[in-house]
Amino acid sequence: MDTTNLIFAGVGGQGVLLIAELTAQAAARAGYDVKQTEVHGVSQRGGSVESHVRFGPEVYSPLVIAGQADVVIGLEKLEALRYANFVNQQTGALLVNDYEIIPGSVAGAAEKYPHHSIEFMRQKGLDVVALSASQFAKDMGDGRMANVIMLGAMSMLVPQIEKEVWLATLNERIPAKHRSSNLMAFETGRSLMRDENKRANGGVPVPPLLTR
Repeated sequence: MDTTNLIFAGVGGQGVLLIAELTAQAAARAGYDVKQTEVHGVSQRGGSVESHVRFGPEVYSPLVIAGQADVVIGLEKLEALRYANFVNQQTGALLVNDYEIIPGSVAGAAEKYPHHSIEFMRQKGLDVVALSASQFAKDMGDGRMANVIMLGAMSMLVPQIEKEVWLATLNERIPAKHRSSNLMAFETGRSLMRDENKRANGGVPVPPLLTR
């Protein structure tokens, strides 16, 4: 059994730390050795934030090496682009929230922003799954739940951890008053990924795999 390498990237306030912690806790609950980095970035200022999670039979380092990530989860398009080079181009996938946060402190940021980054990453040969997680979260009544929607989608790409383990972890970690809505968000992400798998395979349902 190999080590599973994950990177979570986003902007401060999007909940990168929460879903990285949930993943590490779920992996530990499933019986794996787990290592997680602390969050890097200036999250308190809305800056770029990343966290690495690695789990397997025995893990020695928390850091994912460039080119070896099984999944990079980008909660924002530009942040996904920043860490695209970490994806294993043969077996890995880039899971992107199709959502833009334009830096308000940067002059001309809207014009300089790489609006076509998803298309660019696909042209570079990366397996990119783009989901409108933020829009779905807003439709559900709370845009902040986009991170848990993305977690649900990612769980379909990491079959080493069973759904029951994810649900037990969410029930334990999420406060009671937010639990129901977050469980719904998690299931929404899984449903979106099932739809993506069907489209990628000509409408034929397939079991969740690490790569599509």
